[in-house]
Amino acid sequence: MYDLIHIIHLYSVFIYAGFLFTDVLFFSRMKTNFSPAEYAALREIFMGYVKRVVPVALLTAVLSGIYLFVQVFGEIAPEGLSRFQVLLSIKGFLGLWLGMRGILQKFFGIEPLVFKQHTFPFILVIVIILLSQVMYL
Repeated sequence: MYDLIHIIHLYSVFIYAGFLFTDVLFFSRMKTNFSPAEYAALREIFMGYVKRVVPVALLTAVLSGIYLFVQVFGEIAPEGLSRFQVLLSIKGFLGLWLGMRGILQKFFGIEPLVFKQHTFPFILVIVIILLSQVMYL
């Protein structure tokens, strides 16, 4: 069961990170190539497809991440948290923050007060990916 949920988690994170990657590194740079009206029309088409898939992928990533977190965190030793547990906790906190941001925005219509662009979530995804690679060292 763990392996299946892990694969689902990886795919859903791949979809969410892919969206952020495309939006931050490519789509936002296209403003210079199109008129404001053309860019707005292209963005509307792009977001029309994205709004169907990305929120579900983000919710799936958060829920599967919570399951995986519980499975691998382990017991806290008398001397405190291990390096792995600290890095996993940071990763979990950042993932929950991204998830809450997305859920509040999509399902409740609450727009973020700060970091309204996708640049900051993109940076957090990069940090989470790096943490996931470093925490097992």
